[in-house]
Amino acid sequence: MTGKHTADLTGVSETALMTLLVRATEARRPDAILDDPMAIHLVDSIDYDFAKFGFIRRQDMALRALTFDKHARRYLLDHPKATVVALAEGLQTSSYRLDAAGLGDQFRWLTVDLPPMIELRRKLLPASDRVQLCAQSALDFSWMDQVDTDHGVFITAEGLLMYLQPDEAMALITECASRFPGGQMMFDLPPSGLAALARRGVRTSLRYRVPSMPFTLSVAEVADLVNTVPGVRAVHDVPVEGGRGRLVNALLWTVPRFRLLDPIRPLTTLLEFG
Repeated sequence: MTGKHTADLTGVSETALMTLLVRATEARRPDAILDDPMAIHLVDSIDYDFAKFGFIRRQDMALRALTFDKHARRYLLDHPKATVVALAEGLQTSSYRLDAAGLGDQFRWLTVDLPPMIELRRKLLPASDRVQLCAQSALDFSWMDQVDTDHGVFITAEGLLMYLQPDEAMALITECASRFPGGQMMFDLPPSGLAALARRGVRTSLRYRVPSMPFTLSVAEVADLVNTVPGVRAVHDVPVEGGRGRLVNALLWTVPRFRLLDPIRPLTTLLEFG
């Protein structure tokens, strides 16, 4: 297709295209819950068989994006010159949404992702002297040496930790807690009660199966990170932002309030480092 860029992504990196499509589809709606013009631009700029992902008229990825934006915005309001580190950022467009939120032009952004994804972002997204791109795995902790810690650090691992092996995910959390006192880290995980299904990989269509998700934690295990990971000062079980429709919002309100339902709800967690 003329004027479009090919996205040659495989494995976990390919999931970035699926989540991008969900956000862009939501943003195109007249009653959209997420204002994300850059996501629409990206979908329109990529030559890819998006139809392989199957049904994508859903709110979950938009709600996740809104939730991460909310807490990044809170941190930046208190630390306007902070650095946001987006681990395995994929084709997320959080920095553009936060720019549009009127937070000023002092905060910095560090994208950490594998070389093919960084190359695609370079081709498709406008360059900025406030955005630094680091082409390496988040598990290569040398990216931490590039972070300016003078004014605060907010780390996002949106859609990342579940695809890591348990020892890898815990090592990443532990190293971040050690290296960035005073900072925060936010991540999400699939429901612990559906761990066996997540490890097999969830099929979204006859042509696509989400890669295996070997890592999850129960609600109790997440809460206990304050005791098991040195440097973690506080753990917050973050509620997902409200969506569209009475049924959706009723479920979002009800599920976190009944402990018996803890095993079937996804987790979004905010860590504060001491």
